[in-house]
Amino acid sequence: MDVNLVNPFIEATLHVLSSMAFVKARAGKPFLKKDNIAQGDVTGIVGLIGEARGTISVSFTEECILSIVSSMFGEEVTQINEEVKDAVGEILNIVSGQARQKLETHGRILKGAIPTVISGRNHSITHITKQSIVAVPFETDNGAFTIEICIEDQ
Repeated sequence: MDVNLVNPFIEATLHVLSSMAFVKARAGKPFLKKDNIAQGDVTGIVGLIGEARGTISVSFTEECILSIVSSMFGEEVTQINEEVKDAVGEILNIVSGQARQKLETHGRILKGAIPTVISGRNHSITHITKQSIVAVPFETDNGAFTIEICIEDQ
């Protein structure tokens, strides 16, 4: 997969978490993911269409997302509930929008669907293309999360 399709999602993720939740995340080394098991306890996934099609997802460990949402809400959140799931969807929606804006400046026009959020240990993520899945792990001071990008040209 073209690195120019991946980098805008990494940059948008770092920016959104920093500005919305005051969380400093550090991106790890991208890798090709071979299975469909989520790397976290709650995942948002959104479909992309346009001159390319695919999906992006973000999977947070429970510790990580509770810390992020607590920071966003200004009060301690202690369990994954509907508000946390809504926050995951909103984070992904904003990440997707910012990344798509950046791609548009390079002539790549993509539209995003409404995010779906899945939770539970060892849940699976199904990407809609046969393209390789590029996973990027991130670390925060309060846990880890992973984004997955799976995009193919039309």
